[in-house]
Amino acid sequence: MSAPFMLPAERERLLANGRASARGEEIDPLPVVKLFTPDANATWLLSELDPEDPGIAFGLCDLGLGSPELGYLSLAELVGVRGFLGLPIERDEHFRPDKPLSAYAADARRQGRVVA
Repeated sequence: MSAPFMLPAERERLLANGRASARGEEIDPLPVVKLFTPDANATWLLSELDPEDPGIAFGLCDLGLGSPELGYLSLAELVGVRGFLGLPIERDEHFRPDKPLSAYAADARRQGRVVA
């Protein structure tokens, strides 16, 4: 299910972060993948995949409504998401994270949107 959204190396990093979280480690990783709707102002910065259910990701979610939040999401549900023009979600191939997820979340809360 994750194939349209991430490269194999990214999937492995997301799973490694998820395993660290599942072991109870206090982690604040860099986001691994940035997804966005090219026609609907929604953005997701993903940092982990659940090692027990890799179809569930954790990250910063911004649906373009001014209230970005950290949370879990289903990758299967994202496959069907379309923007106003019917375009599917895309992976930002040029995204290079420069701070931990918590810093992106703090910035997003201040600005009302994800800036990455």
